[in-house]
Amino acid sequence: MRIAIFNQKGGVGKTTTALNLGAALNRSGNSPLLLDLDPQGHLSSIHGKAPVEANRSLFAFYQDIRNLSELEIAWDHIGHLIPAHQQLIKVDSIFGKGPAILNKLRNGLEALEATNDRPTLIDCCPYIGVLALNAIFACDCLVIPISTDYLSLQAADHITRTLQVLEPVLKRRIERRYLLTRFDRRRRMSDDVRSKLRERYGDDVLDTVISENVSVAESPSLNQDVYRHNASSSGAHDHTTLLHELVERGDLNITLK
Repeated sequence: MRIAIFNQKGGVGKTTTALNLGAALNRSGNSPLLLDLDPQGHLSSIHGKAPVEANRSLFAFYQDIRNLSELEIAWDHIGHLIPAHQQLIKVDSIFGKGPAILNKLRNGLEALEATNDRPTLIDCCPYIGVLALNAIFACDCLVIPISTDYLSLQAADHITRTLQVLEPVLKRRIERRYLLTRFDRRRRMSDDVRSKLRERYGDDVLDTVISENVSVAESPSLNQDVYRHNASSSGAHDHTTLLHELVERGDLNITLK
């Protein structure tokens, strides 16, 4: 199963969701593959030992036609990573937006899964272009982190309209799950945003919320996931709950330990 994590708005917890959901999968006995599809490379920087050369990054999959399997690196306590490189920003201008490039990641993952079938998490860049479209075309489910502020509601609407435009091209409904992040139960606005999101998107809104949590915020700066930083924190509990809900909904076809 492939899950892409995407929002056109920055600062909503996209990368930390990919990181900690990956760690939760690993702890459940299902080591995932993480793809860093963001030229900013935040997920790769958290790894701490990701190669810095473009020809050893995901850019080489596009530019040099290297197989995804050649670009994987191990990630202790998580699984494997295919790192990003700032050269990924050139993919739009180099390759355009034809069907071959838009389906390139899906085809590459299908070839990889023929020999190694495992959960795949794709950390997307925060704008619609070839890279984000590659992730959307390749994924089985799109997780959309929404921080609990009113501007994020507008971002959710933008994404929904984008998906509606893409669905006739894909000839299928793009499964999506809206995930509330930075949720502060002490603030009425958090509950207001959750209520409005549910009014608009119903069952596509996950019951799980990722609470505002110091451990979640701190762990990337220490090159750690939230479990290694503080496994007893509410942030760790929230991401475990997120994993279980995605499994229960059928968005991840795995067996939990």
